[in-house]
Amino acid sequence: MELGSTVSAVRSNRVLVGDEVCPAVIVIKDEKIHQILSHGDFSGACEVLDVGDSVVMPGIVDSHVHVNEPGRTSWEGFWTATRAAAAGGVTTIVDMPLNSIPPTTTLGNFRDKLREATGKCFVDTAFWGGVIPGNQLELQPMIQAGVAGFKCFLIHSGVEEFPHVTDGDLHTAMKQLQGTGSVLLFHAETEVQHTTEEDGDPTQYSTFLQSRPDVMETEAIRTVTELCLQYQVRCHIVHLSSAEPLKLIQEARQAGAPLTVETTHHYLSLCAENIPAGATQFKCCPPIRGSVNQEQLWSALKTGQIDMVVSDHSPCTPDLKKLDSGDFTQAWGGISSLQFGLPLFWSSASKRGFQLSDVVRLLSRRTAQLCRLDDQKGSLAPGYDADLVVWDPDREFQVSNQLNTFYDTENSFIFIIFILISIFLHRLRKQAFIIKTR
Repeated sequence: MELGSTVSAVRSNRVLVGDEVCPAVIVIKDEKIHQILSHGDFSGACEVLDVGDSVVMPGIVDSHVHVNEPGRTSWEGFWTATRAAAAGGVTTIVDMPLNSIPPTTTLGNFRDKLREATGKCFVDTAFWGGVIPGNQLELQPMIQAGVAGFKCFLIHSGVEEFPHVTDGDLHTAMKQLQGTGSVLLFHAETEVQHTTEEDGDPTQYSTFLQSRPDVMETEAIRTVTELCLQYQVRCHIVHLSSAEPLKLIQEARQAGAPLTVETTHHYLSLCAENIPAGATQFKCCPPIRGSVNQEQLWSALKTGQIDMVVSDHSPCTPDLKKLDSGDFTQAWGGISSLQFGLPLFWSSASKRGFQLSDVVRLLSRRTAQLCRLDDQKGSLAPGYDADLVVWDPDREFQVSNQLNTFYDTENSFIFIIFILISIFLHRLRKQAFIIKTR
């Protein structure tokens, strides 16, 4: 359900204001939160949407989404990706610089991306740039144009047009980013030994898992921490799958590294022991690991060692998943789950003692901080964008692949009702360029 322009206040008995859940009325003016009042203090004559006991919280900011347009729009485009986001309470996405063709690695390519996205977005959309060999002189112009930051790979990215960087490329890029306030995101895996996945049964998930051991993440993160400490440039580790490097990350932070780290819904919801033979829809890089590792990731979230949770939505056409052969070694590595992040997270997190305030912190506020949108998104406060999600954390639904429909049931995921306050403007932000909602 989308609020029309006539609704200018939302009332609920459960509003997330800061870390507190309380009865409140959110008054909206010019697509911004104007005031947050107690029920007794509100006496306005405007149209009010009363949602009763449903939770009202800031919209989710998913800072790790592969939209793939232009060039691979058949995999996913802005029209479909942002509608999926809206269906799951995600009110802002940040698009990754690959797997579109061309990738967002030059100022010209960034402008092409903006033209493609304009008029197609159902939620607010910002953009990451990319660091590849030889594009160091493009970084500062892209910062000035409004990219939220940059991403690089320390291993083959999976697409030829986005090559991974060498140590020399990283030092050059870090020098360009010093003093800009920008952030460099790392796909933190590196080749450490000859892998032998071809020697095992390619339809067994264990064959693929053994080809991407924890040490690949650990050694890559060792490189990241050293660079972060040397240059004091903000660094961010995307989609951490292994708990083994957490000690390295903690030590680097204690030494003064401006370093953050995310994990994803699939690492928190899925485990290697439960992946059937030939089920290549579960392939992603880094891989889904075992249940013991998964519980360590949950513990790290609770203690603050992991800063945020994202989707790493990375779709492709069905043929690229090699479902007919079930060959994990040949299948595309990516999981499509943009619209299910909130119910997936809450279904597991609520059983582990997490609170609604933790949902906002991990899925909205910290992700907004990463991409420098935290002065307008990720919190309910006067002056912030009126991006609201209204949902019932106690109701359940079942996901069906028939017509992509949600069905209520007694024993499945949490049911979401989403409400987006739409903004029908395109404008240049100081921190990052955002394509506003349609």
